[in-house]
Amino acid sequence: MRAPSGSPLRHQTAQRARKPAAPTAKGAAATLQLGVIIPTFKEAPNVGPLLAKLEAALKGVVWQAIFVDDDSPDGTAAAVKAIAATDSRVICLHRIGRRGLAGAVIEGAMASAAPFVAVIDGDLQHDETLLPQMLKALQDDRADLVVGSRYLAVGGSDASALGQGREAGSRLANWLGRLVLHAEMTDPMSGFFMVRRELIETPASKLSTSGFKVLFDLMASQETPPRVLELPYEFRSRVAGESKLDKGVVLQYLGLLISKFSRDFISPRFLMFAIVGASGVVVHLLILRGLLPFGFAPAQLAAALGAMTSNYLINNAVTYRDRRKRGLGLLVGYFKFVLLCSVPLAANVAVATMVYERGPAWWVAGVAGAVVAAVWNYITTSRAVW
Repeated sequence: MRAPSGSPLRHQTAQRARKPAAPTAKGAAATLQLGVIIPTFKEAPNVGPLLAKLEAALKGVVWQAIFVDDDSPDGTAAAVKAIAATDSRVICLHRIGRRGLAGAVIEGAMASAAPFVAVIDGDLQHDETLLPQMLKALQDDRADLVVGSRYLAVGGSDASALGQGREAGSRLANWLGRLVLHAEMTDPMSGFFMVRRELIETPASKLSTSGFKVLFDLMASQETPPRVLELPYEFRSRVAGESKLDKGVVLQYLGLLISKFSRDFISPRFLMFAIVGASGVVVHLLILRGLLPFGFAPAQLAAALGAMTSNYLINNAVTYRDRRKRGLGLLVGYFKFVLLCSVPLAANVAVATMVYERGPAWWVAGVAGAVVAAVWNYITTSRAVW
């Protein structure tokens, strides 16, 4: 049955027929394709050169560069913003009070609307000319994750730009990573990779924001193992800036390995706190043994205070490196830490003294007292100090 001419129904039907398609920016070619995430800390001299390299490498690709800067004292954020003022492809996420490469990568990826995101260092050591090849592999659905490898036999680098010590450590870290991931990869510790954005968004709440080995964490946190393609590249020597790798990062990585091996039953931060606590037990026992001639109770008290000081400084440098306190904040944090840890101190000394008087070796009594305070210390200090 046809609607009569001039009827409201016929008029609405004609309007729907003439309704134009949803507008696009400049057609399909203008659709954002790639977000390049660049975590930075004291990389100001590298900002301009890196963007020039991306411009040259990504011709024909609609891309954006998201710099995630951890409040660099050298003005890195200001350098990025100066360029961003005239280039809408450049974005600066200036983080205050937060540190860590893993967290920077996660925040940068979550801020991008591109279907694919790449992670590249701001120190110019990664080969940006590999990015189009990575993107093509993802667009052709040949992989979900493409990794730039320093260790592929054909055409790859020997990573000698790391230096002998760091290269040996990197190879060991890769070997351990493969054991946990059960993945045949040459470089699961790579900091240069490209991935479908949803592979970061989906497990984001489970990813550790501290530490440096975000690729390893990303792969270990997937419900279904992603299809991985590795491509060789030449690892360059650093041009400017400074390395962020230190012993604290190594310890964090070991904590992450154990956490993933336990299927996240043990959190990396709690594990680090426990390891630091174990070192505090050693300090405790050394002080206790040295002061034992002055009487067990005063020696136990001094040992507990010495261990608290040691634990605070190491936890500040390693366990909570992304929230690390400096200057006056370090001193204020120390007094808070000692105050909170002093609450179970009486129980520590009382339990240790009781065990000691019942006959076991002095070190058994010392450990018994230290264990009593451990759980309280972790719960309270993690909330109130850091």
